[in-house]
Amino acid sequence: MKAEPFDNFDNISRRGLIGAGGAFVLALGLPRMALAQTSEAPRYGADGQSGGWRDDPALFVAIGENGTVTITCHRAEMGQGIRTSLAMVIADELEADWSRVHVAQAVGDEARYGNQNTDGSRSMRHLFMPLRRCGAAARTMLEQAAAARWGVNPGEVAASLHEVIHRPTGRKLGYGALAKDAAALVVPDRAAVTLKTPAQFRYIGHAVPSADGVAITTGCADYGIDARLPDMLYAVIARPPVYGGKTKSVDKAAAFKVPGVVDIVDLPAPTLPSAFQPLGGVAVLAANTWAAMRGREALTITWDDGPNAAYNSAAYRAELERSARAPGQISRSDGDAEGALGKAAKRIEAEYYIPHLAQAPMEPPMALALTSAGRCEAWACTQDPQAARDLIAEALKIPVADVTIHQTLLGGGFGRKSKPDYVLEAALLSRAAKGRPVKVVWTREDDLHHSYFHTVSVERLEGGLDAAGRTVAWRHRSAAPSIGSIFGPDPKHQLPFEQGMGLRNVAFAIPDFRAETCAATAHTRIGWFRSVSNIPHCFAVQSFVAELAAAAGRDPKDYLLELIGPDRTIDPRAMGDTTNYGEDPARYPVETARLKAVIEAAAKGIGWGRKLAASRGLGIAAHYSFVTYTACAIEVSVTNGQLTVERADIAVDCGPQVNPDRIRSQMEGSVVMGISLATLGEISFRDGRVQQDNFDGYEVTRIDAAPKITEVHLVGGSAWDAPPGGVGEPGLPPVAPALCNAIHAATGKRIRALPIKDQINN
Repeated sequence: MKAEPFDNFDNISRRGLIGAGGAFVLALGLPRMALAQTSEAPRYGADGQSGGWRDDPALFVAIGENGTVTITCHRAEMGQGIRTSLAMVIADELEADWSRVHVAQAVGDEARYGNQNTDGSRSMRHLFMPLRRCGAAARTMLEQAAAARWGVNPGEVAASLHEVIHRPTGRKLGYGALAKDAAALVVPDRAAVTLKTPAQFRYIGHAVPSADGVAITTGCADYGIDARLPDMLYAVIARPPVYGGKTKSVDKAAAFKVPGVVDIVDLPAPTLPSAFQPLGGVAVLAANTWAAMRGREALTITWDDGPNAAYNSAAYRAELERSARAPGQISRSDGDAEGALGKAAKRIEAEYYIPHLAQAPMEPPMALALTSAGRCEAWACTQDPQAARDLIAEALKIPVADVTIHQTLLGGGFGRKSKPDYVLEAALLSRAAKGRPVKVVWTREDDLHHSYFHTVSVERLEGGLDAAGRTVAWRHRSAAPSIGSIFGPDPKHQLPFEQGMGLRNVAFAIPDFRAETCAATAHTRIGWFRSVSNIPHCFAVQSFVAELAAAAGRDPKDYLLELIGPDRTIDPRAMGDTTNYGEDPARYPVETARLKAVIEAAAKGIGWGRKLAASRGLGIAAHYSFVTYTACAIEVSVTNGQLTVERADIAVDCGPQVNPDRIRSQMEGSVVMGISLATLGEISFRDGRVQQDNFDGYEVTRIDAAPKITEVHLVGGSAWDAPPGGVGEPGLPPVAPALCNAIHAATGKRIRALPIKDQINN
């Protein structure tokens, strides 16, 4: 099995130096969620997404006369392995020989393929059944074609590993010989096709190597940066350094003198909030990237920094703290938390802080566009080709049908590439270049300065214990600017889908429970980031559980299980969660037994309760997100202030496990990324400007700081009639609190603000 090339891009020499970076999935399409929330007749799952889903084999399956099966993937490959896993599902039901399957990438065409936005950890959970039906329908058509060729009852034939066999006689016909006849048949009704039983699966449920693995590891894969067209120009853009700023004056004379510079184009600043619109600025178009960069350096620009010129992280943190210390909007209220806190035998309070984070994919945003004769064709590493298509059509005032988006591999995404501002930049500049193709190149610095940052957050928790040490009251106030601030008037409070990420839907058996969102004004672009609001909410909740356990003199793992309480099935709406990641609450309730099972699995894996050497500690945390259950247990040692992550055990229950190998890789990646964010990740602002420029300032975890051992425990997965959960994002949230809980166990020092950096020594 192999993946077909995305396009005929030339390869470049850096492939010999840099291995291809992997990555993952991310986040939640707010506008579409909002539609689902306001619909009079709620639609869930893929039905609730723009464009819905398709299960037509004519869209996704092509069989050549030589028997080669080409499966079209209409989702973005970011390293999560979706091009492999979706193809596996079709190929399995099709009874295809995996060695004769190729994967091709679809262009962006939502009307044809259904929703193509790769985010929210929902590709497999939305497409598992539709694509099974698609493969089964194609198999049925091949069987019908063979039966007609032989003049026998279709019930006497069966497909098996790329052949159709007439069982009474043993006659066989290969798929290639039957393809033309099968293609002429009517696609059977999806309700009439017979799906395989789980016992008949060849690929589903088994570890299948990545379809793109060889191309990626040998440097032959094509990413957005690899897109090339004849006669194209390269562009880099000097964007306003402060969100909402604009150009006051610009002197271009020196830039025009740089050899290779062809043109300099003014780009207007958008009206705030900017949504997915480019930030504006001054673009330098040149014959090569280096000349474009030199040209940008030669510009003399005076900026009007606009309304966010005074944004400073230190002052803003203090502002969030003040907000979190006052009553906010009620997100959930069970019983009388205020009264119970007042009567508690012991009262515990703590505040937790997480700074802005940048997605910082290994491949910065890249796009090439050719705008000419009323049409636009673009090549881009985008998670959402449809959003790019719509945005370009609107900006160029041309029909959506006249915009074509070719989706390349993504060298990481983490939610950044759901926002197609950079694709529109390329389209606008190609138009300005009178139809010459233009590739917009974002440098690392561009990406870190102008990302859609993960929200900054202060979480204030208060808990009341009774005389026996049981938690009887809980109040959680969360202050964080909302993603909604980039789409309309700043809501000042987290939106329902953000509150449903571990703030209000905490499945603890605490009778008096209250969650509030406190006011927070946005001063930069806030966007979705892998796991979104689950990161700050889980960090605070799971750290606080360990603090309550310490106050009660209890084992933190046992205390966490006790807080979750008896096994029960909870309708998310009973906890105030009306979003539930867009899934039907009846089909996807919160099941506490599954949450407890992953905790037990992670604890067992790491050997919870064993005697440890001095300066070593274990920490544990668990979380429900993207309708999946995860728990992480971490062992650390701290010697002379030096933190070493000795081991991490992460357990996941995502329902049916289509490709266990990819699930494991996502969990392993989550652990490394979670440790990186917890120990190093911070984007800070001074005078409205991001202070970090590159990976020297926004560091990521090196190999020597990663866990020495990482074990993944797959829990459940045998119930194939159960609905699948997400995989790309759920592994991340419990890592930071598990790490900080382990540090506390090793040193007695409680880390309440991330990143950890040198706090262990202070």
